[in-house]
Amino acid sequence: MITHPPEEIRSVKKPSWLKVPFPSKSGFFSVSSLLEKHNLHTICRSAKCPNIAECWTAKTATFLILGNTCTRGCAFCAVDKGIPSPLSEEEPKDVAEAAATLGLSHVVVTSVTRDDLPDGGASQFVRTVQAIRKRIPGATIEVLIPDFGGNNDSLRQVALAAPDILNHNLETTEALYPKINRPPAHYRRSLGVLRKAKEWRMVTKSGLMIGLGETEEDLFRAFADLGQAGCDLLTIGQYLQPTRGHAPVSKYYAPQEFARLKDVALGFGLSDVESGPLVRSSFHAHELYDNYKRNRKGAACAT
Repeated sequence: MITHPPEEIRSVKKPSWLKVPFPSKSGFFSVSSLLEKHNLHTICRSAKCPNIAECWTAKTATFLILGNTCTRGCAFCAVDKGIPSPLSEEEPKDVAEAAATLGLSHVVVTSVTRDDLPDGGASQFVRTVQAIRKRIPGATIEVLIPDFGGNNDSLRQVALAAPDILNHNLETTEALYPKINRPPAHYRRSLGVLRKAKEWRMVTKSGLMIGLGETEEDLFRAFADLGQAGCDLLTIGQYLQPTRGHAPVSKYYAPQEFARLKDVALGFGLSDVESGPLVRSSFHAHELYDNYKRNRKGAACAT
């Protein structure tokens, strides 16, 4: 992990289009109070998401299960790392209750990585999906899962719970995996998660951060790899350095560059792409899924 970036990297200034409003509306604080009441975590807060003010003000959030301490040390992520606490048996029910209180019709659930658990936490995902279905029968559910250490039995557990979308982030290009403190082989492992889920006829989704030093060629190769894995949906967003101890930003992409990358990615067979400086894995997740369903319905009607 880089702790003292070179001067030329430190001098890269954040552009104006990455400025976000400070939370001040009552909706934001009501979400915060609700989460504290149920002792729940969100990736919004744990990962220092720049969209937290917008999303919480609109009374939506992405739930973080399996606690809030990750067993891996990825160099881009602000989530706490270390020895996790034991699983909470109440967590699935509390997530479902909080989602119902917020009035969510599309619930996004992600987690820390728990390599200390035999199934990587897959059974907690299953219980959470089941609890949400019981509490909010009409809701669509999106799970953003870790790779479960490549354990297909764990992946199958989650697949059998039948979430509406299975999301697993590729994060960056294959060449940059060492920079984010991930073994290069994990890139292919992640593609394998998406490929296996697609074999099981799931709607699949992934995400990429850009601005870590990727080349255009490597980025296009990632698009191609995702297309070949059958990935349906993709988010592309600007990497933002959480602290000086994390991997530095190499480049800030302009909004028009994100628009071009969306067009390029769609050319590799992806059904839809959300691409922009502040886009994150669950950014406008409901809208992206609704567009996907409309496009699929339109294609079926056309044939």
